[in-house]
Amino acid sequence: MGLGSILKNEFAFISGNYLILIVSWILMDIGMEMPVPYYQQYVYALGGDIFPMALGILGFTNFIAMAFVAVPGGFLADKFGRRWLITTMTFFIGLSYLFFALAPFWQITQAWHLILIGTFIQSLCLIYQPALFAMVQDSLPRERRGVGSSIINMIHGTMNTPGTIIGGVLVLTFGLIAGMQAVYLLVMSLFIAAAIWRLKLKETMVNPEKMRFRYFISHYPQAVKESLRVWKIVPRTVLYLFIVEVMTMFTMALITVINAIYARDILNIAQNQWFLTYVPMLITMIIASYPIGKLIDRVGMKIPLLASPCVLVVSMLLFVNGNILSVTISMALFGLVQMMMMSAGMALSACLVEPGNRGKIVGGLNFVGYILTGIGMLLGNFFYNLIPQLPIYITMIMAIPMMLLIIFRIPEPTKEERKF
Repeated sequence: MGLGSILKNEFAFISGNYLILIVSWILMDIGMEMPVPYYQQYVYALGGDIFPMALGILGFTNFIAMAFVAVPGGFLADKFGRRWLITTMTFFIGLSYLFFALAPFWQITQAWHLILIGTFIQSLCLIYQPALFAMVQDSLPRERRGVGSSIINMIHGTMNTPGTIIGGVLVLTFGLIAGMQAVYLLVMSLFIAAAIWRLKLKETMVNPEKMRFRYFISHYPQAVKESLRVWKIVPRTVLYLFIVEVMTMFTMALITVINAIYARDILNIAQNQWFLTYVPMLITMIIASYPIGKLIDRVGMKIPLLASPCVLVVSMLLFVNGNILSVTISMALFGLVQMMMMSAGMALSACLVEPGNRGKIVGGLNFVGYILTGIGMLLGNFFYNLIPQLPIYITMIMAIPMMLLIIFRIPEPTKEERKF
């Protein structure tokens, strides 16, 4: 069998909805990463330095709003279908970036308040996330879920890399304020293009009910009940996986809300060098994504799950008192943690949870995870103002119970247990 035939057989599952989502992610990921390296500095330049909890409040607002829509998002995805939510909300997310671009012109209150408004609107639009992840699981064959999840991470890493470089070059060329405005306008254009492309998606739910806007409010109590009830019927392993995943989200939030400011003000890493630390992280995710996916499909999910908190501790040790080199390595390991946890978690959940409950499980995970992420960002900013190293130390301590839960409470599922 020739190389072409091998590759064709290996990646034949990349078609239909899965292919459409990959193309849209390429467009969106190029844009999403552009503002990330200098987002914290942008907020500080727009008045965030005057109010030292600005970054924490932005992060808290972002994830609390996302939590508010996570549960109904999962319920609506399972009841009314995936496609409508995905296509409509992608359009509105793109338009929300206009608030970020126009923030420097805002003079009624502090300029970063317009970023707060844009963040809130954008977060509400992410009600489509459970539908998105459910459609991915619906579209992947059982024997390709590990590779399929890792390819998504590889796409994120591959397309995030040029986004980081483009954003960094624009900021270095036009300055922090004008450069970030150009970045956000470009991000908006890419998201709208992705939304148009996603109109090609086909619904994966059988006979979904017709969606109406009023259903969001009227079905909220039922959505909460359904999302709680589903935990009575899923295997106990899914619950422990849920706990580990939300703990990971909390610990990472402690770090991501202050890492750029910490690097600039505590480690004395030059602002014009910071965006370079993202490039090796994204390249690492590209290189490691496929081997991790194959490991999950052939060996199992537990090894990458257990490796995640271990690698997180190493990453934090390199970061806490690091220089530009050790911080760059730390960032690469930090990205590896995210990829291993996401790929293994998605694959494990998919093989244990029936399709009709996947949206509710993802919605429940997002609900609790987003609340803890929002609290983590608020506390990360608060702890940083007390003792700059405190968020890093707390992250390392929390990795210990995560390891213990994975070792003693999340067994590798047998073939008989892999029902879906």
